[in-house]
Amino acid sequence: MAEFPEKELMNSGHNACPGCGAAHAMRYMLKALGKNTTVNIPACCWAVIPGVYPSRNLEVPLLYTAFETTGASSSGIRAALKKRDDVDDAEVEVVGFAGDGGTADIGIQALSGAIERNTDTIQVMYDNEAYMNTGIQRSGVTPEGAWTTTTPVGSKGDWKKQPKKEMMEIVESHNVPYAATVNIAYPDSFVEKFKKAKEFSGPRFMHIYAPCPTGWRARPSDAVELGRLAHKSRFFPLFEIEHGKYNIYKEPKEDEVIPVKEYLKIQGRFRHLPEEMVEKIQKRVDTKWEQLKKKERFTQEELYE
Repeated sequence: MAEFPEKELMNSGHNACPGCGAAHAMRYMLKALGKNTTVNIPACCWAVIPGVYPSRNLEVPLLYTAFETTGASSSGIRAALKKRDDVDDAEVEVVGFAGDGGTADIGIQALSGAIERNTDTIQVMYDNEAYMNTGIQRSGVTPEGAWTTTTPVGSKGDWKKQPKKEMMEIVESHNVPYAATVNIAYPDSFVEKFKKAKEFSGPRFMHIYAPCPTGWRARPSDAVELGRLAHKSRFFPLFEIEHGKYNIYKEPKEDEVIPVKEYLKIQGRFRHLPEEMVEKIQKRVDTKWEQLKKKERFTQEELYE
């Protein structure tokens, strides 16, 4: 394991909620990528976290863009850097840093376009599983069974009915050189995988698990614990895809694996679920885990070379 960077490029005094996983995400990402990073942020929680001008809490250039344009803006930033004579654009990491709504829903066409153009950028989805900045509305990445303000439970059990959108598979189908999931509960592996992404050129994708205690109806002090439980229950596996090869880089040990209900029960957004629904979610998690293991075995075979 590489030494954890000490230098801070994110200052204190931000506007994030207590326990915000997205705040951890930005801090660890900048530790890994370093000073020569330009961050491109659409409408999302991070559009307000840095503060109102002239206040700021990031020590890197920051560009705010429209909700749907992160990928396009990243392409524009890279093109502008190439035109400058006073900057070595190869030394600058261009990062599109968007939430799940601005990546998987509103921004998915711009993300796909940036990858299709082979833009040299790291596109980040910090996943707090809903549109948290605008009032906890469901997104395509909100998990099945969750309460949100647009999937109110009430007396009819009208929770989120659709399963979570699989963004890693969507991005992998674009043949990116590198993609990985990371979790704010594990800073060392988080920084390690962002440093690895930095070694590649072209479009790269990082899916960050970023708990939102406010929207998940959990205690702020449980943010990191939520990340650990998501990992141990296999609800959010940690894996990477390098030129089509799958690798589960941090697999929970057999004696660490816990039932999904242990993860769900500390979140108020799942409090309403009947036992049969919890069992359904468990089966889906088990199925997705087995599918991931099969992809890892298949893509690691010598015949795949």
